[in-house]
Amino acid sequence: MLNTEPEAAVVADPTWRRLADFVFELGMLRRTPRTGYQFLGSGAENVAEHSFRTAMIGYILARRAGADVARTVFLCLFHDVHEARIGDFNYVNRIYNTSDPVLAFTHALEGTGLRAEVLDMWRELEAGETLESKLAHDADQLDFIANLKEEQDLGNPYAAKWLAHALPRLRTDVAREFAAVIRETDQSQWWFARPDESWWRKGNGKRRS
Repeated sequence: MLNTEPEAAVVADPTWRRLADFVFELGMLRRTPRTGYQFLGSGAENVAEHSFRTAMIGYILARRAGADVARTVFLCLFHDVHEARIGDFNYVNRIYNTSDPVLAFTHALEGTGLRAEVLDMWRELEAGETLESKLAHDADQLDFIANLKEEQDLGNPYAAKWLAHALPRLRTDVAREFAAVIRETDQSQWWFARPDESWWRKGNGKRRS
């Protein structure tokens, strides 16, 4: 009988195996919900979605602030990776639950060759002393603020109250300036208000006769 099973590749460097494990672990972030929206009553996202836009906002802030762009983006990308193992604790959960992000990172990155570098970034982020760490923190908050603005525009009356509490968490002037613009921008404006009037007379991009 013909053997159709692929032959196992011989991997000389064992770190590739652990890096493959880490890649699959990162996939868990797609299935790890952000839990605060349970209390808001609307909205939903997973940790991977949150981390992506946080990194994009970090890129924007770092460029505007003249900071190290790559460092800021890396801090944003790794800021919630430990939640693949720990899960996301909202502010109510944290009253009753504790976690150990350093231990989670240590176990996740064992044998990958990344542990020392990633833990160094985590410690920088937690200390919050460098400009890049402050911008990464603010990017995290601005993603949340943008989500709250979306929910406010869609009619959730509690979103405005949450916004009032989120804004004082910002640490940099550039983030506060960006937040002010986000608050006054309709969440649908980027697509609804941009096309000229003729765009609305086209069906699926095709001009009707």
